[in-house]
Amino acid sequence: MEKEQALDEDRLFEDQSFPCEASSLFSDYSTPIARFQNDITWHRPHEICSTPTLFPDDTNGGQAKQGLLGDCWFLCALTILLKNQHLMDKVVPPGQALWGGPGYRGSFTFSLWQHGRWTEVIVDDRLPCLGSKLCFSSCQSPTAFWVSLLEKAYAKLHGSYEHLWAGQVSEAMVDLTGGLAESWGLGDCGREEDPGQGSPDSDRRRRMDGALLQELREGCSVSCSVNSTPRGRGGQGQFCDQSGGAGQSQFHALSVVEWVDVRTVDGRAIRLFSIRNPWGRRCWDGAWREGGEGWNSLDTACTLDLLGRTHEGQFWVDQTEFLSHFDTMTVGYFINQDGHLQSIYSGGLLTYRQQMDGRWVKGQSAGGCRNNSSYSSNPKFWLRVCEKGELLVSLLQHRRCSRKLRHSTQLPAEGSSTQQQPYQAIALHLWKVEKKRFNVSRAVSSPACASTHCHAYQREVVLHTHLEPGFHLLIPSTFLKGAEGEFLLRVFSSTPTSLSALKTTGPSLPLVTEGEWETNSFQGTWVAGSTAGGSRNFRSHWQNPHFLVTMGNDLSGSAGDNVRVTLHQTCPDTDTQAIGFHLYKAPEGQGAVELNIARDEEPVASCVPHCYTQDVSLACCLPPGSYIIVPSTYRPNCPGQFILTVARRTHRRVLTCQENLGTAIREVSFISTLRSWH
Repeated sequence: MEKEQALDEDRLFEDQSFPCEASSLFSDYSTPIARFQNDITWHRPHEICSTPTLFPDDTNGGQAKQGLLGDCWFLCALTILLKNQHLMDKVVPPGQALWGGPGYRGSFTFSLWQHGRWTEVIVDDRLPCLGSKLCFSSCQSPTAFWVSLLEKAYAKLHGSYEHLWAGQVSEAMVDLTGGLAESWGLGDCGREEDPGQGSPDSDRRRRMDGALLQELREGCSVSCSVNSTPRGRGGQGQFCDQSGGAGQSQFHALSVVEWVDVRTVDGRAIRLFSIRNPWGRRCWDGAWREGGEGWNSLDTACTLDLLGRTHEGQFWVDQTEFLSHFDTMTVGYFINQDGHLQSIYSGGLLTYRQQMDGRWVKGQSAGGCRNNSSYSSNPKFWLRVCEKGELLVSLLQHRRCSRKLRHSTQLPAEGSSTQQQPYQAIALHLWKVEKKRFNVSRAVSSPACASTHCHAYQREVVLHTHLEPGFHLLIPSTFLKGAEGEFLLRVFSSTPTSLSALKTTGPSLPLVTEGEWETNSFQGTWVAGSTAGGSRNFRSHWQNPHFLVTMGNDLSGSAGDNVRVTLHQTCPDTDTQAIGFHLYKAPEGQGAVELNIARDEEPVASCVPHCYTQDVSLACCLPPGSYIIVPSTYRPNCPGQFILTVARRTHRRVLTCQENLGTAIREVSFISTLRSWH
């Protein structure tokens, strides 16, 4: 254990895995904090103030205040912990030894959610400082240190403090709760959409304008982000930067504390939003700033009440200003003490949860989007719904490169390198199927009953739907074919569900790189004295099991192998028999009930000689028609069980332009904080 690195009772813990060195501060010196590399020192809280504590007595004093590090996205997510004590206790376990108390050894333990499980992170309490002042995040109260220590634990989890420069609020919310968070663009909110050309998120934008969230505001966490320069869409107000200059700064996240509906003295309804800036100052000169003209339209008592609820770093905006000056709204789902999510769509509890890991492998299970004929090779999952209910299905991918400050929003061209993106563009599609035995190619060629609409460059995408009882096919995909990655699939539901991977009953076929292949598997048995006829060297060969397969015109296609057959005997490696098979042309009009072959009929293809292995395979090209496959052991009367797998190449029509690519993520940070240190 890391705590055991303390050498004796008198020496405080020093974390050697996250030392007080440049390696813990910087990843590649790509951010503005690199200029302070020679000035940063490390101090414990009792060296910074005389009476340090983890949490202050009042909630407002425990609010996060941003320092030189551009991690406003992380600080905004911390508000969900301040609103939910049971989540705070999960992330910051209570009862830890504090400064000056018995048992204090200079270490603190935190718990952070990563890829489906809670991870314990232990750090020492030495914090980066400039002089005697914390240079990164702190609490509003100068004697409280829970924010600074949790920030250090999060930096350790990511590899360095610099890795926290720029990020997504939704990611931090999920890492702090193990739940879900969703983001919506605000640019088109409130504008009537053309039904034929509208954004796929337009309905959700109108639904999530605050009506439902108003009832859930006590538990869920809401933030807003500035991702660009002013758009000029109307409205008043300017967002001032840290140095006091006017002008809306790029890439910054803020917390939405509350929103209220009020009426002006002339009877007009207005919705006001209380916004908290993690800089710790208000930095707003709009109509609803303190002393602004907007307050003149309200009753004096209402004005005094709202202004009296405004703490340091908070300011008010009306809905027009909110939609005009912020680009994104992010909502973190409320999780109750039993660990159940509360839907932000219906307000109902989602009391059932399932999750499974998966991966996209190039050449095997990275089929790309539905524009590709290889789409059905993507990982497939069964989602069984037992009763009609509400579901949230989440696809969360592992990050594939380190965090860096990114200002470019240029999308990569299809087929080009996407290494500059930390994530693949991903999506989820879901189909209702009548039974578990069905044709995958035909199913995925039909419209999905639910989907995330477009592939998005996000760590996590969420599909919200209501489903009837029955089986559903769930396929996660990347936009580009051959894009590799690992992912976690999660299902939150109001009714019982089961989630399982869809696997073929037979072994994997040889790697297929071109076209799309339709696979069918058959189980069979060789019974001594009955269906164990042996090879063609014996008269009893025709007693072996027969299987009818058909090669249609749509399955033959161009030159090259169009059928692959694999025979797998289900027995331990030590008990294998010599096995093989033959393919015969079926007589005209041959039915599936009577599969008769003339005794002098020569096979059109064979997998011989018989081999003592668990699997034998054959790839060949067959013209359209019906064929009979006869699997056998070499000697007669050798009992055993087997699985016969037949893959036929199909040329499914490519559904061009059915899948859209979403915009690239733009991570939020803030650069001009450094000006105040000049």
